Amino acid sequence: MSSATLQHAAFILRGNPITGIAAIGAALLIFVGIFGPWIVPYDPIASNVQNALMPPSAAHWAGTDQLGRDVFSRIIVAAQLDLAIAVSAVGISFALGAVIGALCGYSGGKLDRAVGRFVDVLMAFPLFVLAMAMVAALGNRVENIVIATAIINLPFYIRFARAEVNVRRNLGWVEAARACGDSHVSVVLRFLLPNVLPAMVVQMSLNLGWAIINAAGLSFIGLGVKPPTPEWGIMVAEGARFISTGKWWLVAFPGLALMLAVLCFNLLGDGLRDILDPRQRT
Repeated sequence: MSSATLQHAAFILRGNPITGIAAIGAALLIFVGIFGPWIVPYDPIASNVQNALMPPSAAHWAGTDQLGRDVFSRIIVAAQLDLAIAVSAVGISFALGAVIGALCGYSGGKLDRAVGRFVDVLMAFPLFVLAMAMVAALGNRVENIVIATAIINLPFYIRFARAEVNVRRNLGWVEAARACGDSHVSVVLRFLLPNVLPAMVVQMSLNLGWAIINAAGLSFIGLGVKPPTPEWGIMVAEGARFISTGKWWLVAFPGLALMLAVLCFNLLGDGLRDILDPRQRT
């Protein structure tokens, strides 16, 4: 990253401190996702029925669940699984969508029309319902949740990359690259794709939050990972049965973790858009 970009980023952060807070929150979330299993005070799976349904206290900061498991420890460990699913799914859809969309936008013709119709078919379905159908058909394993989430995110990147490359494919510097003997694939991968990646990174940040919600939603309805694996959606689903009895912490704390994770990535995406958009530079 150039010094001009760093200076512009610092200028944006000074004018919009919310972006800096979101970046810190996202970094903290990633740290927890990586090191969570080693920093939790209790085993997130071990049960102790004698401590079941205890409210938040000094010993158990977020209380305990119906099996006496520490809710705080489970929330921290669950961050690793939810982040792994979201990052894997978005990374796959980002890589495939950028390349496919760029090639379609550059070449046009039958390939562009065929991929366009495929994208239209995908986006004709409610995306969460489509993810439910795929996971139900493939089986509720982590790898299948990643595949389903990647597929339903794919149209966003294909459309974005196609539109951006289609605008640039006849510009002077692209014509110059072709005149110098570069192949069409080389022009796409070396010149066009790097120019659209910064804007796609913003979309990637926004999709991370959505992918976390998707994974938690699948687990909430029983199509995600299986208990006793710590996962935010499972914890909310299990805690929902006890809301009427006043055991609010079983839903409130995992729900709060889910909300903050999605909020951080969404706010970070807005900040990245301001930093990477050349029109914002003076």
